[in-house]
Amino acid sequence: MPTYFCFLALLAFKIFAAEQVDVVILEVGLGGRFDATNVIQKPVVCGISSLGYDHMEILGYTLAEIAAEKAGIFKSGVPAFTVPQPDEAMHVLNEKASKLEVNLQVVEPLDSSQRLGLQGEHQYLNAGLAVALCSTFLKEIGIDDKNGLNQTNGLPAKFISGLSNAYLMGRAMVVPDLELPEEIVYYLDGAHSPESMEACAIWFSKQIKQNQERNQKRSEQILLFNCMSVRDPSLLLPRLRSKCIEQGVDFKRAIFVPNVSVYNQVGSSSEVATRVESMSWQFGLQRLWESLARGKAKSNSRSDSKGNGEDKSFVFSSLPLAVDWLRDNARQSKQVRFQVLVTGSLHLVGDLLRLIKK
Repeated sequence: MPTYFCFLALLAFKIFAAEQVDVVILEVGLGGRFDATNVIQKPVVCGISSLGYDHMEILGYTLAEIAAEKAGIFKSGVPAFTVPQPDEAMHVLNEKASKLEVNLQVVEPLDSSQRLGLQGEHQYLNAGLAVALCSTFLKEIGIDDKNGLNQTNGLPAKFISGLSNAYLMGRAMVVPDLELPEEIVYYLDGAHSPESMEACAIWFSKQIKQNQERNQKRSEQILLFNCMSVRDPSLLLPRLRSKCIEQGVDFKRAIFVPNVSVYNQVGSSSEVATRVESMSWQFGLQRLWESLARGKAKSNSRSDSKGNGEDKSFVFSSLPLAVDWLRDNARQSKQVRFQVLVTGSLHLVGDLLRLIKK
């Protein structure tokens, strides 16, 4: 039997063929070389975005190993693009491209004067890559003239429209709470790698500062977090916290929940015990967070500043319980706006969106 992702890939290809689609933008599921999508032998163009430490148990524990797996999508004679990469990764990409006689080009970030629908500085890198891929595709199939690609001044109007209106659920989203929109605002980003954690922290901090300039109401930043057990939280939480502090934003409280709610489950006492035991991952996240908070307090003490003692963290057995707790606290503190960063897992972000019916 195929794996679930292999089945989905096969189903997708069947649908594409049945519907006679004109263009398919095919993103690999994991890695590249052995990915189910890599059965396409002659794509029009290939692209590799920023490489980082993700899925290391499968792709390898160095950037060189990860780059080698990603470069598995290169096909002989097919043009390819990437963004600036660390030297270790770039060397491997160039080596693999050379062996296959692939013209690999490095694209620069799109000019920051261009407004993007997707928030975050890192999106200018992604946009630059998207423009290169689309331009190459249109030229390869011979319809570049119709889309204004030969103009010398800036991007074609259709490209500008696409970049400005691009939207991705669960990435850099700002969603007010439906029950208490003035008291609780969720900042959603499904970041789950060390590099994306830093990008998320920069985006969140920028949003907080902009909100403070516009809103006189006192705000309190809260982290709502979970990550999959295949992730290493010791590579995620420290990067997130330190980057936020570096940007002048600190979390007053942190909440840890499982992705899949057990709020409505009932059963025997033995089943309940099993459920409590399954929370060990969240309690581990809480211990890691509290150790980071203690480290900060010690640092403050050494610099003759008093630790504020207000770092608090909580574990809830379900997301609905955590949201109820947030709403109860917000009702009691109407002079404070809760700005809740939800991150660490796209599953968690999806659960929250579903819960608040966005």
